[in-house]
This record gives sequence, C-alpha cells and structure tokens, in this order.
Amino acid sequence: MLPAWLETVSDPILQATEAPSVEALHGELLRQWGSSEVWRLSYGLHSVIVKRGTDGQYGEGAMYQRFVIPLDLPAPELIHAGDGVLVLADAGRVTLEQEPTAEGFLAAAELVATIRSRSVDGSSEFPPERVKEMAGRIGRIGFDLSPLTEALAGLHREAPTAVVHGDFVPKNLVTDGTRWTAIDWPGAYLAPHLSDLYTLVRDAVSLGHDREPIIARYIEATGTDPALVDRQLLVGGGCFYLVALMFIVEEGLRTIPESKNWIDGLLTELEDVVGALA
Repeated sequence: MLPAWLETVSDPILQATEAPSVEALHGELLRQWGSSEVWRLSYGLHSVIVKRGTDGQYGEGAMYQRFVIPLDLPAPELIHAGDGVLVLADAGRVTLEQEPTAEGFLAAAELVATIRSRSVDGSSEFPPERVKEMAGRIGRIGFDLSPLTEALAGLHREAPTAVVHGDFVPKNLVTDGTRWTAIDWPGAYLAPHLSDLYTLVRDAVSLGHDREPIIARYIEATGTDPALVDRQLLVGGGCFYLVALMFIVEEGLRTIPESKNWIDGLLTELEDVVGALA
C-alpha cells in the first residue's frame, strides 16, 4: 500500500511515469529510516524515485539547487522538490552495496574526481576551527585532535575547495549498467579534503579489495600530486568521523537508536587517523 503523503506530489509522478492514476502505480519501498523514506514508483517501463526527508534529510532539495544542478554533478535528475519531498529520475536498480565489484569501486573513484573537478564559488565550510567546535558538541573524545586541526589548516593553503558529497558509501552509489550516479545529497558541503574517497576506500578494503588501484584511478583522473592526495585522504577520514559522530549524538540516537553501537568503533578509527597525521 502506498503512503498517503505521495498524494502531495502525485502530479509530477504521474507526468513522469505516464500512469493514469496513483492507484495504477507499482510501489517498491527501497529504504525507511527515522529521517527518510524512499520509494520506487513504476508504471510499465517508466519509473521514478520519490524520497521524503525529515531532520538532516529535509534539505536535500536545497543541495540540488546549490550544488547538483548548477555544477551538473553526477546525481539523479531532479523532477520536483517541495516540502521535504523529492521526485527524482530513476538512476538504476543496482547499488555498489548490492554488487561490490572492483570495477564499481574504480568507477566510483572517477565519480569523486568528477565532483571535485567542478569549480565552485564560496569558501570552505569545514575550516580548521570547526574541529574543536565539533569535538565539543560530541563530548566523548579523549585524545588530542591538534594534528587533524593543523593538517586541515595546511590543506586550506594547498588544495582547492570543492564539493564534498558527505556520505559517499556503496549504498549511495547506483548504476543502470552503463553509468554510475551518486544519490543522497543532503549532507553536501564545501571543503578541501577527500572524505568521499576515504569512505569509498574504507568500504572497499572492508570487502577485500585493494585500496591502491582505487586511489591510483582518482590520481590518474585528476592529475593531483599523490603526496597531497595522501594528506587529503587522512584529513578527510578525520572529518568524516567527526561528522558521523556528531550526527549520532545530535540526531542518530533519536532517529536510528542502534547508532549508539557505532560510537566506540568510530572513535577508535578517528584516533587511528589522527595518530597517522601526528
């Protein structure tokens, strides 16, 4: 049974799918978290993705207007946005999480390169002083973060600011068999680090893939100095863990109760990254 809230976006859904009515649509629930609900709605050969977001997921439409559309980023086409509900083109039925192939991870590294190749206006939204501010809000970090702060300051002098997706993980990477696309953009922001590539490599390694070809593919696609990429990766990892921990403390404990079990592991990985920067 389709949720009642779909009625609020029935017109763009029917226009895109060419369905005669909402009742004629086939609905497939793809994801349901405390802060988001995602459906694939299809009629014949036509399908769309409809996403309803609350809390941190509510602002994805704004990220489309700010980054995705003007920069032509590799994301699903936005058909309609309003009041936390997005209607998107269906970018494919297979995620990298479902089929975690080596070729898929290499293609995803090229996606990171594409995203970072877009020239942006605006300053970094993850300045060095934010490390201390976030640590204070998290309140559970018992080790020195100054190596991360100093390395992040160095990146602001050495590396360009670009769009960071913010949740560049296999479940958010989709293919139609020909083209790979990144979905779920509410956490996008500007920064000089490489947390997107870091999380991609982290997941690849956990699945038994070699990290080096993935990083090499990114370096080949961007022409970036490998030593700089190494620093961007470590700093990106530290920033990713801070963002993840702050999400859990400020939202996840309420919307995803099991996220409390993620805290200790994230703290350990953050400490390892900071130690590598020291």
